[in-house]
Amino acid sequence: MRVTDAQLAQVWDQGFTVVEGFLDSETLSAAQEALWGIYPRPEVYHADPSQFPKFSRSQFSGLTYFPYNAPVLDRLPVYPDLVDAAERLLSSRDLELYKVELWAKYSGAINYDQAHHRDFGNHTLVVPRRDGVHTQMTTFILLSDVTELDGPTKVIPLKEGLDIPLIPNQLPFGEMFDKEVSAIAPAGSLLIYKTDVLHRGSDFGGPGRSRFAMLVDFQVRGWPWNGKMSWPNHAERKGFCDAMIAMSPRERELFGWPPAGSDYWNAQTLADVGARYPGMDMAPYTSP
Repeated sequence: MRVTDAQLAQVWDQGFTVVEGFLDSETLSAAQEALWGIYPRPEVYHADPSQFPKFSRSQFSGLTYFPYNAPVLDRLPVYPDLVDAAERLLSSRDLELYKVELWAKYSGAINYDQAHHRDFGNHTLVVPRRDGVHTQMTTFILLSDVTELDGPTKVIPLKEGLDIPLIPNQLPFGEMFDKEVSAIAPAGSLLIYKTDVLHRGSDFGGPGRSRFAMLVDFQVRGWPWNGKMSWPNHAERKGFCDAMIAMSPRERELFGWPPAGSDYWNAQTLADVGARYPGMDMAPYTSP
């Protein structure tokens, strides 16, 4: 579902927006099924959590980085309506995907409660501009229903947090809990927020629960002081080749791929990139 202009305006006005029904039902269903090739099904995990000790090591133990060797999950970061929303929010088509993560959480594995913080701490070397320039768009694509019992992200609306200094970027635990709003929504919904917005993860409200989401972040290309993931560092992971082959030239560009017309392309690079990614259509890169 296309994110409306009014919803994007909420990102500027209140720091975040929740878009219900964002994923089409077919994509959502396929993505949910693909999760079980990466994570234990909730009923399997909760039947014997001792079989999955890694989820108890830290709040972030359930993170898995792109690619996922599952076509539907590998295409979620370039879901057309998501790219469209990023282009309109950031007022540019020259974008880069600077982070893609899957995140699984299971109740009882660990306490997921956090203090309110701003994400810029590990998204930039500096700090966000408060005037909307150089904005980074951060998102959660919810792949499971998130109710008050499912550890929803808690967000402080901009009007409540605007006077809080950027530094330090984390508040004492418990501070402003009375001002937070829960980002609750059904599976297939999208949470968009900015890196200068105070928010936190919360713990589950009961046993036998779980939460799954994909986190996809965009920024305008060319800001070397911003970012989080280096895609060449992941290029030799299983599934990366297939993911790139399946994408369009425009979608590859979001990962930093040289565009058609770049002076990178010549007879040698066309041949060797084609050899590295067998089956990729190199024709778009042969035209000047």
